[in-house]
Amino acid sequence: MLVLLYLHVFLSFFFLRVACSSCPSQCTCTDHNSSDGTSTRSVLCDDPDMSDIPANIPMDTVKLRVEKTAVRRIPAEAFYYLVDLRYLWVTYNAVALVEPRSFYNLKELHELRLDGNQLTSFPWEELRETPRLRTLDLHNNRLSVVPAEAAPLLGHITYLDLSSNKLTSLSPDLMDIWPPFSGVIRSSNASQKVVLGLQDNPWVCDCRISKLIELSKMTVTSVVLLDQLLVCSGPENLAGVLFSRVELDRCVKPTVMTSATKITSPLGSNVLLRCDATGLPTPSLIWTRSDGSPVNSTVVQESPGEGVRWSIISLNGVQYKDAGDYHCKAKNLAGTVVASITLTVAGDTDAPASGGGFAQKSGVEKERQADSVPVTPITTQHTTTSTLTTTLSPPPTKKQPPSLDGQQGSPAKMHQENLKKMPPQDENSKGNSTRLALQKLSVKNIQVVEENTDSVVLVWKADVVPGNVPLAIVYSPYEEKVKQTVTTEVGKGKLALEGLKANTKYMACLIVKGGQSRRDQCVSFSTAKEVAAEVTSPTLMVVSSFACVLAVPMIALLLYKILSLFCKRRRSARENELSRETYVKFETLSLKPRTASNQPAELWTCGQGQESERMLLCSRSSMDSQGTCKSGGCKMELFC
Repeated sequence: MLVLLYLHVFLSFFFLRVACSSCPSQCTCTDHNSSDGTSTRSVLCDDPDMSDIPANIPMDTVKLRVEKTAVRRIPAEAFYYLVDLRYLWVTYNAVALVEPRSFYNLKELHELRLDGNQLTSFPWEELRETPRLRTLDLHNNRLSVVPAEAAPLLGHITYLDLSSNKLTSLSPDLMDIWPPFSGVIRSSNASQKVVLGLQDNPWVCDCRISKLIELSKMTVTSVVLLDQLLVCSGPENLAGVLFSRVELDRCVKPTVMTSATKITSPLGSNVLLRCDATGLPTPSLIWTRSDGSPVNSTVVQESPGEGVRWSIISLNGVQYKDAGDYHCKAKNLAGTVVASITLTVAGDTDAPASGGGFAQKSGVEKERQADSVPVTPITTQHTTTSTLTTTLSPPPTKKQPPSLDGQQGSPAKMHQENLKKMPPQDENSKGNSTRLALQKLSVKNIQVVEENTDSVVLVWKADVVPGNVPLAIVYSPYEEKVKQTVTTEVGKGKLALEGLKANTKYMACLIVKGGQSRRDQCVSFSTAKEVAAEVTSPTLMVVSSFACVLAVPMIALLLYKILSLFCKRRRSARENELSRETYVKFETLSLKPRTASNQPAELWTCGQGQESERMLLCSRSSMDSQGTCKSGGCKMELFC
C-alpha cells in the first residue's frame, strides 16, 4: 500500500508538471537559451477574446505578458505557482480590479507593469509579497490617491510611473522616502537613481505637494522626473503655471515635543500630559490611545500664535486601566507627526492606618516616586519639542489631616513632642504624613503686579508652614522650546523674573515640592514693548552721508541764486536812479513871427514841456543849423 501511495504521488506530480509545462491555447510560449546552458521561458497572451488570466501557464515562466485582451480583473493567487516569475506585464487591457493576494508568492518579481488599464485603486499592501520589486508602472490609469500607508512599501522601488492618472495631491510622507527629503545620500551613479513619472495629472498646487514642487526645481538630485514640465491645474490663480514658477507660502511639516517619554505616577494621583507642536500651516493636535481610540479625558488646546499649538490632557485619579501609551498626533497639509508618552501606574492609594499614620507598604516607594516627578522639562531627541508635564497628587478632601503646626490652636512645639513620642518603626508613616501635609499646601492668588520690557514681578499667597518649603517656578514663552526653572521659597510670596524678552507672552506655573499643582497655579503674562532707542545704524549713517553730499551743493547753489538775484535787483535800482539823474526837463524857446502888434517882450515863445522832456541836452552843429535855415527858413531855436 505504501508503494502504491508513493507511485500515486509521483504520477500526480509528473502529470501536473507536464500539464503546467504545456502552453495555453490563447498564448504563445518562447524558450530562450542562454550561453551558460540554462533556458528561460516567456509567455505572451494577446488574444482579444481572452477574458480571464490563464490558469495553466508553465511553471518555469520567467516573463509573462498579457496584452490587449478583454481581461477585467486579476484574481487572488493568480500567479502563486510561478515562483520563478520576474517580469509581469498586464498592459493595455480592461483591468479595473486587482484583488488582494493577487501577487502572492511572487518573491522573485522584479518588474510589474499595469499601465493602460482602468484601475481606480491599487492594493499597495500587496507589495509586501514582492520584496525584490524595482519597477512599478501604473501610468495611464484612473488612480486618484496614493495613501500615506504606501510610503514604507515603496522604499525599494527605483522606477515608479504614476503619470496620466487623476492625482491631485501627493502625501508628504511619500516624498520623505526619497532623497533629499529622506536624509539618505545616494550614490551619483545613474544606475542608483530613482525615476518618477508624475506628469499629466491634475495637480492642485498647495502645501500638500510643496515637496514635489521643490523637487521639480532641483537641478542636482538622486530623484529624476520623467517630465520636468509639471503643470498646476488648481487653484484657479495657479492653473496652467509650471511647478518651476510656483511660489507657495511657507509650508513646514509639524514637529512635536514632549517633556518626557515615560512617566510613573502613583495610583489615584492626577496627571497632566502636554505636547507642543509647531508647523505651517498651524497643525491640529489629536490625542489617542495605543489602540487608536480617542482619549476620554479633559483636553485643553490653545494656539498662542501662527504656527504654534499646545495641548494638555488631564487624567484625574489615575487607575491601572489608564496606564499605557498616549499618542499626540500633529497634522497639517505638509505632513503628520506622532509623539508618544508612556504612563505607568504604580503603588496603592494612600489609606489611613491605625494610630493616625499611613500604610507602611508603599511609603518608601511613594517617596521615591515623588522625588522623581519631572518638574523641569527635558528636551528629548524625538521629532518633538519640550513641554511641561507635571504629575499631580489627589485633590484635598473636606477632612484634612493636621498640618505641620499641629492641630488648630496648638503651637508647633506640641506637634514636635507628639512626633517624638511615636515609635521608631513609624518613620515611613511620619514621612507620609509630612508629604500629605505638603500636598495639601496650595499657592493662591497668583498675580503679576509689575511688567517691564525684560522682567516681571510675581506675587502669591500660601498657607503658613514652618521651615523653608521649596517652590519651583517654571516659565517660558509659548514659541520657545526650552523652559526655565527658578527655585524660591513659598513663604517669600514674591519673586522677580528677569532676563525676559520684550513684547512676548509667557506662561508661568508655581509648583510646591511634594505639594499639589492645579491649573489655577499657572498665570499668563506679557512683557512690555521695548521703547525704540535712537540707534544709529550703519545703513542710516550711509543714507545720511549720501543725503548730506547731495544737500550741501544744492543749498550752496540756492544761496548763490538768491544772492545773485539780490545783487541784480540792487544794481537795477542804482542804474534806474542814475538814469533818472542823467535826464533833465527842459523847454524850447523860439522866435515868434513878427507882426505889427508884437511887443518887444513877446518875441520869444516856449515849446511844449512833454516834447522837450524826450530830448537830451545837445546842440546841433552849425552845418545842420545852416542847412535847416537854407532849406526851410531859418527858425532859431535855443535849447535850455
